[in-house]
Amino acid sequence: MTDFRTLRYRAADGVGWVTLDRPERHNAFDRTLVDELHGLWRSLRFDDAVRVVVLTGAGDRAFCTGIDRAEVIPQPSSPFMADDPSERLGPKSAGLWKPVIAAVNGMACGGAFHLLGESEFVIAAEHATFFDPHVSYGMVAAVEPTQLSQRLPFGELMRMSLTGTAERITARRAYEIGLVSEVVPGDELHAAADRVAAVIASHPPAAVQGTVRAVWAARDLSRQQALAVAPSLVNLGSLDKDGQEDLFRARPGTWRPR
Repeated sequence: MTDFRTLRYRAADGVGWVTLDRPERHNAFDRTLVDELHGLWRSLRFDDAVRVVVLTGAGDRAFCTGIDRAEVIPQPSSPFMADDPSERLGPKSAGLWKPVIAAVNGMACGGAFHLLGESEFVIAAEHATFFDPHVSYGMVAAVEPTQLSQRLPFGELMRMSLTGTAERITARRAYEIGLVSEVVPGDELHAAADRVAAVIASHPPAAVQGTVRAVWAARDLSRQQALAVAPSLVNLGSLDKDGQEDLFRARPGTWRPR
């Protein structure tokens, strides 16, 4: 594997560990991280020694907080041809059909749902929280909720999408509504993920990958149609950058757990 600026990667015993490594920015992604992560997903398609992947974030404050707000993404003039770098974040967008376990070690919000939405399942630390800040910033929440639309009950998904930064779903609540499969103490998160990853890696890879592909094929029959519509809704219904910044500054800096 090549050297990375924004990722850490290691592999042993059939398990590849991918760590988003921008803790000073709460592991928010910029174009460099997107390019490196997409390239890593693509390369893992050819690495038969890696049978399952664990994805996590550096530090204990955040798994990923979406796109770095300091990042400027050039856009075409048409709202129907948006350039969204997060579309290339997830393993499925890169054609990787090896199982990916998300080990959420803190905040997971906004664009992080591209990663959670394309993982097979999620294990969370007890202090992990989940929320979608789009509407609080004057932006339509479309693509990210669509990524989670078949993982969450409709009412829970709508509540998270519409309350924005005012509420955060706790790890325990995320477990109760099916977003998370297991909750563990923070210092046991990596061990818990490694334990289940080792079980999966011990099975014949063709059987594992065939199962992953078959279940996703069944799941995606309606999801792909929804994702095709979502980008146009994001751009037609969102405030411009100045409007987003003004609204963000006006929002109270409080939230409550749910």
